[in-house]
Amino acid sequence: MAADTAARTERKRWLALYTLCAGTLMIVLDGSVVTVALPTIGRELDFTQSNLAWLVNAYMIAFGGLLLLSGRLGDLIGRKQMFLGGITLFTAASLLCGLSNSQELLIFGRFVQGVGGAMASAVTLGMIVTMFLEPREQAKSIGIFSFVAAAGGSIGVIAGGVLTEAAGWNSIFFINVPIGVVIIFAAVRLFEPDQGLGFGAGADLVGAFLVTSGLMLFVYAINKIESDGFGSAKTLGFGAVALALLAGFVLRQAKAGTPLLPLRIFRSRYLSGSNGVMFLFVAGLFGFQFLLALYLQSVAGYSSAKTGMAYLPGPIVIAVISLGYSAKLITRFGPRAVLLVGMAVTALALALLGRLPVDASYATDILPSVLLLGVGAGLALPAVIGLAMSGATPADSGLASGLVNTTQQVGGALGVAVLAALAGSRSDTLLGQGKSPAEATTGGYHVSFLVAAGLEVLGVLLAAVVLRSPKTAGAGDSAGAAPVDAPGQDVDDIAVTSPNQN
Repeated sequence: MAADTAARTERKRWLALYTLCAGTLMIVLDGSVVTVALPTIGRELDFTQSNLAWLVNAYMIAFGGLLLLSGRLGDLIGRKQMFLGGITLFTAASLLCGLSNSQELLIFGRFVQGVGGAMASAVTLGMIVTMFLEPREQAKSIGIFSFVAAAGGSIGVIAGGVLTEAAGWNSIFFINVPIGVVIIFAAVRLFEPDQGLGFGAGADLVGAFLVTSGLMLFVYAINKIESDGFGSAKTLGFGAVALALLAGFVLRQAKAGTPLLPLRIFRSRYLSGSNGVMFLFVAGLFGFQFLLALYLQSVAGYSSAKTGMAYLPGPIVIAVISLGYSAKLITRFGPRAVLLVGMAVTALALALLGRLPVDASYATDILPSVLLLGVGAGLALPAVIGLAMSGATPADSGLASGLVNTTQQVGGALGVAVLAALAGSRSDTLLGQGKSPAEATTGGYHVSFLVAAGLEVLGVLLAAVVLRSPKTAGAGDSAGAAPVDAPGQDVDDIAVTSPNQN
């Protein structure tokens, strides 16, 4: 009887993980699905180019701006409640987007999607690391989550192209509704009730206003880079106000009796350093997803569906690596070593794309980089996410989860904006030198891919210096995840102990 009960509990726990990953996949897919469908939406609803950008901006501003706050609220009111509320809101907003027949209604629906996506995404990692405390199981569960996070964008490009051409742009939103309903019912049955800390533990309304408005303005300023340039008054003005608000937030947290973001969590070298490494990693990776899609359509002449299929090998490789090997490699060699190798492979893949010819062959010029990027992401993401979450206590796991997701979103948005602006500037220069449009466009992408590779190299250097391996209790004792820092204690002073040791 006891064995049957334990087996049911174990099965329920893994089903809960798959439910969390399904919610993450739905949210991640939505971003790239919409990107592919933008030209069709623009034609059918008579969007101008500037208004069309708001279908992306409205979502990103809400999503990126609310992640940190949502993560802390999850700690305070309960992560299960926050996840369910987020998925419910995201599903309802998806239905609204699919039914929209005006620009204003669709943009509003996208903003609400961003709010729901932030609420659910912010607490997902925190729920995973508290469900799977044993290091090897935690490494495996984070590997599964990392596959969803890394491959979701590429899968979305594929799904967006196919759905838009087969059933119209509305279908990319309608498909979220049945999926969201299934996730809600599964979450209600599978997730254990969790008691939040209560608002007395961190109900800092002033801090909440400062960080949310600061992040929203910062994401907006990032999105203005591509259209207005780095040095425009709008970009610099909004960026300066955003940084001032965020600086005010940090000062507030240092003095508040019940801070929204306790600054003590940054004592963890793993949490702070891993978020810095992740910022650089996703800036290069997201830039690749965006720029390669543009190259395939604007230079190589691929259709939306064909562009999506060109990405297909990437998610397959990510699945093989992150689901089949990452946990074993992290357990055997430690997360830092796996992270360094993964980012080095990613840098190589991006550097290879920096030499794409105008008439590139998919098999010889593009596919090798897509495969290498799959290997790099499959190795690096589980390792860096595990390292980042290892530095948080159980009480702060929602906050740490929100911080990790905020780093991913801001890093990805900044990477795309900066790399796209660099590509456009270089292309204009080459056009002025008499190059053909195809040559100039390709030359612009060369610069951006090489800069993206440079970001990965910087990430490797930062990881090598900051994420030093802790002292171990003995050979073969790697537990697969970094130890949690004790308050005020350097992680290098903590021994990693095998689960089998007393």
